This record gives sequence, C-alpha cells and structure tokens, in this order.
Amino acid sequence: MAQRIPPGGRRELGLINWAISRIAARSIRAPEMHLFTTLGQNRSLFLSFLPYSGVLLNWGKLPKRDKELVILRVGHVRGSQYELQQHRRLARSRGVDSALQDKIFAGPTAPGLTEHQRVLLTAVDEFVLNRDLTDDTFAELSAQLTRQQIIEFCALAGHYDAIAAILATLRVPMDFPD
Repeated sequence: MAQRIPPGGRRELGLINWAISRIAARSIRAPEMHLFTTLGQNRSLFLSFLPYSGVLLNWGKLPKRDKELVILRVGHVRGSQYELQQHRRLARSRGVDSALQDKIFAGPTAPGLTEHQRVLLTAVDEFVLNRDLTDDTFAELSAQLTRQQIIEFCALAGHYDAIAAILATLRVPMDFPD
C-alpha cells in the first residue's frame, strides 16, 4: 500500500526537523527514518514527541531490557512490522537475543520465560487489547515492579501502541529493505 503522507524533505520538515531526521537515520544506518520524515511535517508536534519518546526509550525506571520486551510485544500484537524491524535490532543490543524474541512473539505461555517476563507479556496483551489490566494481572505486575515502573509501563505500552496506529494509518514504509 502506498504511503498516505509522502515523506517530507527539508522544505516540509523545516531545517531543525530535517536535521533531526537525517541524524536519526544515520544513527540507525538507514537511508531515511520514515517515521520522522512523516511526523516531522507537523513541526511542533514532532518537537514535543521527541523528548517524550526519548525518555520512554532511553531513561526512566524500567530496565532497557524490559522496555524492549514491552515494545516488541506491542509491535507483535499490533502487527507493526515497522516497530518490529526497528526494535528487533535495538533489542539485541539491550540483551534481548533472538531466542528470547521468539518467546516474546509466542506470548506469555511460551516455555522458558521467567515469571517477570511472563507477567510483563500478559500485562502488555491486556493493556493493548483491553485497554485495562485485570485485578490479578495488576497484582502480579505490582509484585514485579514499583509504582513508578508501573506508571512507566503503561506510558510505554500506550505510546508504542499509538505509534503502531500512526504507522498503520499513514502507511509509513519500512526503513530497511529486509
């Protein structure tokens, strides 16, 4: 399917968003970062999107390995090939190897998951599909995470669910040919 909003260049993005998009593409070794060249066309939204996304992805209370587990599961549940393409690579650098990624995609009942991983995957599934957690899942999540981490978990899962919807709706193309 054709992209509904073509990627923006320097004129559509403005100098700052264009430069950010170029640097981001170079950092992941892609010719273009299509999410950025699409979102960047709404200049003020993009400039507010970046810090929030950066905090969720790189800082905060959740370990980066847990963040990638959540993001990969959201991408899988939503069928977001763009998110999966980006985060399969990043997850490997954060300790989520191919074997664990396969378990993430198999779901919370996959053999070999830790209790912590199982609880996170169950919580992602419920959060994304039901927009809520059952009391049992919330209790299990509370036994694994602090209050601050639970809040961050909800923000992370919700953010990547929203990104998956944006990517699908606007038909944003993949950044890499694979």
